[in-house]
Amino acid sequence: MADTLAMFFPYVAETKGVVVRVAVSYLADQSSPAAGRWFWSYHIRIENHRDEAVQLLARHWVINDARGNVHEVRGAGVVGDTPRIPAGDSYDYVSGCPLDTGSGSMTGQFHMVDEQGSTFDIAIPRFELAGPNDSEPN
Repeated sequence: MADTLAMFFPYVAETKGVVVRVAVSYLADQSSPAAGRWFWSYHIRIENHRDEAVQLLARHWVINDARGNVHEVRGAGVVGDTPRIPAGDSYDYVSGCPLDTGSGSMTGQFHMVDEQGSTFDIAIPRFELAGPNDSEPN
């Protein structure tokens, strides 16, 4: 199963027994390079390998575009949810990221809480946002 997950989710980070896997796709049908707009979807899978449930409270994204601009996004939960992930279970969601350049990257952290009320951050692995002509300057 690990090999299959690695094929579908090439970006992986593990922190304190919680694994974050990421798959990213360029969405040509929602992008318009002539208008300076590129769009990607990303699929996040959070696996709880701990002996207790954890809950995702907040997110912090650091988004870099091809010009070196950095955009930070902070907020409660993900896609309107603050999921509780039981021990041995996982949570999946899909979201999107627009950029005004044809390439960039994303990374960040999820802020979590365990059953004892202790909070901790888990890493989101850095992943590339690459358009169809990402070798061209934007």
